[in-house]
Amino acid sequence: MSTAASPSRHTPRDTMSSPVGLHRVLEPVGDAVTLPQAARRLDPDPALWPDEVRVAVETLNLDAASYRQLADKHTVDGAVDGEAVRSEVLAIVAERGKMQNPVTGSGGMLIGVVEEVGPESPLGLVVGDHVATLVSLSLTPLAITDGLSHWDGLSEQVPARGHAILFGRSIAARLPDDLDPRLALMVMDVCGAPALVERVVKEYAARGVTPTVLVLGGAGKSGSLSLAAARRAGAGRLIGVVPTERERELLEPTGLADVVALADARSPLGLSRAVEAAGGPADVTVVCVDVPGCEQPAILSTAQGGTIIFFSMATNFAAAALGAEGLAADVRMLVGNGYVPGHAETALGLVRDVPAVRSLFEARLAHEAGTETEGSPA
Repeated sequence: MSTAASPSRHTPRDTMSSPVGLHRVLEPVGDAVTLPQAARRLDPDPALWPDEVRVAVETLNLDAASYRQLADKHTVDGAVDGEAVRSEVLAIVAERGKMQNPVTGSGGMLIGVVEEVGPESPLGLVVGDHVATLVSLSLTPLAITDGLSHWDGLSEQVPARGHAILFGRSIAARLPDDLDPRLALMVMDVCGAPALVERVVKEYAARGVTPTVLVLGGAGKSGSLSLAAARRAGAGRLIGVVPTERERELLEPTGLADVVALADARSPLGLSRAVEAAGGPADVTVVCVDVPGCEQPAILSTAQGGTIIFFSMATNFAAAALGAEGLAADVRMLVGNGYVPGHAETALGLVRDVPAVRSLFEARLAHEAGTETEGSPA
């Protein structure tokens, strides 16, 4: 390991570093100082504190809800203005010292190569490791040095050059040798979802219950992994909900879901009717869609005493809580926080072991590569 560089110019040299990154918070300061995720601005100085790691950035993966908001904001006459999206991402990073969408509050993650490791870092990384960060870009100090000149603004994956800082309590995983790094990045971006779904379904199985599992956004990254995880954990009937005929044609042949229902997850009556026709209501509902307004429809589609996992940064959690109260719904609601011990290994294992999941991810990757080549929006 290399030795640590001197502390940042923004902080007194006698200041101790914090394993959760408080020492990198530039705004707010003083008694109002907060954790990096909630902070307005972070210090991305490349000089390390002893327990930090600096990563040379290769690719950012923007959170789906964040990218959708940016793309929708900069859509003109039905086409995404990629240059405008690119400029806004650059402005956010330059202003905040991190990639945190000010509207959604979410970020994403990145892959890169470890270029320096502080002597007191507990992460077990060494210089040269090819890694994916498993903590959000919304709390990761980040600097971009290439102006994102190789990104057209039309996809969630962003080729980039710069550096990022990991704290003592950050999480990173070495990229596997047997998967395309871009594919691994896609998987690790959502690896918290299948691990949490597996845990919840196993809880039902331990009580002798074979739950019906409903996944909203079943053809997407987190949705397809959640279906596969639920099947492996012992779920009964699996219902995948998709918003378009194209996505139904993608998901139906895979067999990941027993029934694929076409419905708008934002429509309370439309969704509940579709789910009922598919064999619901569900014992476990997993919300993976990247648009707001799915809280009450998910509640209506879940049986009394059931569980709803909100694994979407577009979720309005106040609306979910108040919606359940207003509907007199006795449901347990879980926030998918993106971290479950062993989550990366769980998700990568599903991609390796379930051909249908891998084919969906590879098709998505090929589609994104094609849109970048053609210069048209995904």
